[in-house]
Amino acid sequence: MRVLWVCNIMLPAVAKELGVSYSVREGWLSGILSRFLLEKADRDLTLGICFPAQGELAALHRKLQLGEQKKAVECYGFGEDLNHPEQYDFSLEPRFGQILSDFQPDLVHIFGTEFPHAYACAKVWNRPEKTLVGIQGVCAACAQEYMADLPESVRKSRTLRDVLKKDSLAQQQQKFYARAKTEEKLLRLAGHVTGRTMFDKTITSQINPASVYHFMNETMRESFYAGEWKPEKCQKFEIFVSQADYPLKGFHYLLQAMKEILQSFPQARIAVAGNSILGVDGITSRLKLPAYGKYLRKLIKENHLEGKIRVLGRLDEEEMKQRYLSCHVFVCPSSVENSPNSVAEAQLLGVPVIASRAGGIPSVAEDGVGGLLFEKGNAHDLARAVMQIFSSEERAKELSRRERELAALKYDGAANYRRLLEIYGEIAG
Repeated sequence: MRVLWVCNIMLPAVAKELGVSYSVREGWLSGILSRFLLEKADRDLTLGICFPAQGELAALHRKLQLGEQKKAVECYGFGEDLNHPEQYDFSLEPRFGQILSDFQPDLVHIFGTEFPHAYACAKVWNRPEKTLVGIQGVCAACAQEYMADLPESVRKSRTLRDVLKKDSLAQQQQKFYARAKTEEKLLRLAGHVTGRTMFDKTITSQINPASVYHFMNETMRESFYAGEWKPEKCQKFEIFVSQADYPLKGFHYLLQAMKEILQSFPQARIAVAGNSILGVDGITSRLKLPAYGKYLRKLIKENHLEGKIRVLGRLDEEEMKQRYLSCHVFVCPSSVENSPNSVAEAQLLGVPVIASRAGGIPSVAEDGVGGLLFEKGNAHDLARAVMQIFSSEERAKELSRRERELAALKYDGAANYRRLLEIYGEIAG
């Protein structure tokens, strides 16, 4: 069986072999490739991988020997403007024609619906019965929930940076709506879908009732399967957040909740990974602030949070793991998610998780078992959940134990890989 993976990043294992820089995003992709590379050579599965690349690598076609077993993988590059995924690029179609003609797959597995290349490949392939789309986020839901209860005045505001870049909050939301239209076209061309929540199953079946839904959990990056959170070793009262640079991620909910948290736990503080949109002191930095960053700074001032927030920047895999292990609690306050990797990684390590009851999160974090859930957008409910962990070490330890037990089953790499092969077998016939 010849299977072509269509990915939205050059996977680290491939990039290392090519000697180029790589992204640490999409950890589940690295997880599933690692499992493929760990398995003994399977004469029934020949893998091809294609991914966005720049310069000469956009035309790449090379057979690489990956992993300790030096398994052969056909690798292909294609050019794409990932900074503007809302714009469909027709030039992707002839490149996918070349890739498909060369590799001659029995089925195509497209990971994610977020980028134009996914639809371009499905369009050129044009074999729905042999097309499998793995659902990550759902662009339509992201577009609807993008503003995340922001005040109307903030939604309509524009800073100098927003005007110059043509990137106001309203424009950002419209870009998600444009991506949702491409996503819908893709799903109508997919005869098969893999997902893992009632949220993604409901939405994809509404778009394409004829598609076959295959339940399959994901496999996380290898390093998160080792290590265990311990309350006696964590930095007491530190809240860790993995991303906060646009409204959908709900960082403003946490800032609003901090006022109540600090009344009982004045030592509480936040560490946040990822890109910073808060800026620093100085007029030049302030001029670069987007409207959402300006609003966050306003909340910080109003809730007396100066000195309580540390922005960590982009973290690699090991740095992320250490941040999880060192925090007191991990918070995912998003207005919508399907099944966030950050929650899964924290669960594997046993970090007490607090997440919004939104989207697919209840399917991957049952309240009291996979974490503590709060009502989306309810700052008081979020504060209540955080203070439960802060006030009871026994509660934190019990939640940690339950999370690890759940995650060990849900993110079992060997079991998930077997399930993937079952799905491939069902599709290939």
